[in-house]
Amino acid sequence: MPVVMGTAGHIDHGKTTLVKALTGIDCDRLSEEKKRGITIELGFAFLDFEDGSRLSVVDVPGHEKFVKNMVAGAAGIDFVLLVIAADEGIMPQTREHLDICSLLGIRTGMVALTKTDMVDEEWLEMVQEEVVAYLEPTFLSGCVIVPVSGRTGEGVAELKKELAALKAGFAAKRRSDLARLPVDRVFTMKGHGTVVTGTLVSGSLQVGEDVQLFPDDRTARVRGLQSHGISVEQAPAGRRTAVNLQGVDVADMQRGQVLARPGTLFPHDSWVVELSLLESSPLPLKHRKEIHFHHGAREVLARIHLLDRDKLMPGETAICQMRFPTPLAGVYGDRVVLRSFSPLRTIAGGRILSPSAHAIKRFSPAVDGLAALTSDSPEEVILGQLGLAGANGVSFAELMTMSDLESKALEKHLGTMAGQQKVALFDKEERRYVSGALVAGLQDSLLAFLADFHARESMKPGMARGEIASSWGRGLPAKLFHLVVERLVKKGDVVADQQVLRLKDHKVSLASDTELVRETLLRAYEKGGIRPPNLKDALEPTGMSPREAAPVLQVLRDQGELVRINEDMYYHAPALEDLKNRVRGFLADHEEMSARDFKDMTDLSRKFIIPVLEFFDKEKLTVRVGDVRHLRKGTSS
Repeated sequence: MPVVMGTAGHIDHGKTTLVKALTGIDCDRLSEEKKRGITIELGFAFLDFEDGSRLSVVDVPGHEKFVKNMVAGAAGIDFVLLVIAADEGIMPQTREHLDICSLLGIRTGMVALTKTDMVDEEWLEMVQEEVVAYLEPTFLSGCVIVPVSGRTGEGVAELKKELAALKAGFAAKRRSDLARLPVDRVFTMKGHGTVVTGTLVSGSLQVGEDVQLFPDDRTARVRGLQSHGISVEQAPAGRRTAVNLQGVDVADMQRGQVLARPGTLFPHDSWVVELSLLESSPLPLKHRKEIHFHHGAREVLARIHLLDRDKLMPGETAICQMRFPTPLAGVYGDRVVLRSFSPLRTIAGGRILSPSAHAIKRFSPAVDGLAALTSDSPEEVILGQLGLAGANGVSFAELMTMSDLESKALEKHLGTMAGQQKVALFDKEERRYVSGALVAGLQDSLLAFLADFHARESMKPGMARGEIASSWGRGLPAKLFHLVVERLVKKGDVVADQQVLRLKDHKVSLASDTELVRETLLRAYEKGGIRPPNLKDALEPTGMSPREAAPVLQVLRDQGELVRINEDMYYHAPALEDLKNRVRGFLADHEEMSARDFKDMTDLSRKFIIPVLEFFDKEKLTVRVGDVRHLRKGTSS
């Protein structure tokens, strides 16, 4: 597995000179660097060992003004060579660079004590003791320290031997899928066109395949690949790689973009991050504080939203939300670094827990659920991500970026969890998942909704599927609504009669007392004929109010026994049909009919005449023109 080593250390401590002594490659390629004698940009080299293996080397600038360039280079390294000049010892950027490496999750390395030709033995021994004491509380505690002079070559062979041993015992953990190359350099090569370089942090790239530049939507084709100056057909994870791109111009490119296969990353303008504030930070980190945010090779301004507190104290760790002015593309577990504005210094760092935007309310129960994202259990992390996503769910491709799992391992976990009903695949086409707990909650909610409907509309056989979807299911993805319904139908809790749904125990039947009400009402309206009683009078023998009798009236309407004219007036259907026939007959012989004509024809009072005539208009039997009515065109006479 390819391994990348990065240098770190204060300006003028001899990092670039040492790399040249080790590799023969001068990493200061810019004329300004050679003129000023300091490293400004990232430099790249490689070191070959006797066993035929090769170590990629990233040389970083040490000047405090170029720390952002240092972070861009350090983001892709596996272990660090901390360079400390023997004549000066530990300096400000020694400390800051080591803090950055720690925040980036680097846990291995060694120290090169340079410029030994500038000091005597006694001084060198004193500096070594100082370095050992300084490193004691850091991840470099007990590491190898090699005195060396890049100018005279003294100690270079020993350093190379120690680096070979460190590399041989180092097992880099890199994903074989999800190809990602954070771009740290962009240039044009004559005869080739646009070239970008970076460390391939995961996956592999092949000549001829299509790639996308995230967070933008520009796509390109890999025209050629080089690793350490040698053309290759495929570049593996962990290797410094130059990619010759076809289809994009240098003007379209910038440091910080991420090269990946199309559709494999999902940029968002906020992330959930586990953040640690350095103990050396002079001030706490306050809610909504704006800072310099470094991820991969990119630097942006960001605002911190603390979710469970108002400020983060030095040495504390908390889960927070980072919000950006433009979307960024990240992956679960990626390391990030934060630098303050004034003074400009590294203050905090951590790792991405969810590279996806979520609406998380501060101090809400949802904040407690974020702890699952820090779990060592892949299943807990998956459930945590699905819990944040809610009913919208997460696609398999998105889960690839929201977990630290290879695709085959992710499929296996999802399959197991689906069998245990911890997750549910609700959209097979897009491979979208939701949590099993969400589905179970939706099922209970729908059962309660139907029970409430049956209690209110006991005389109806059920509720139309479309009506349920537009009321109870409003806001749910259509395929998730279908999954919930079908699972309840399969379990037998819900019965589907074509497009009507009902609970399994619901039956449309009138109890003996309501059957008596039905018969009483029907007799009253049948007896009333074309002069029916008002509803209150019709219900008087039953002792029921109109509201209590509403289900019975609805059944009589559904069965076609009664017709509702208005809120208080109902007609026995045959009596109303008799009136309709009289109107048809009159208008068959006359061009128009007035309210007076209708009264003469039926001998009804105004109490009945106006509502009935308005009902006939509404039913499109007649049409009113001024004070008279005509038979509506198309109505049979």
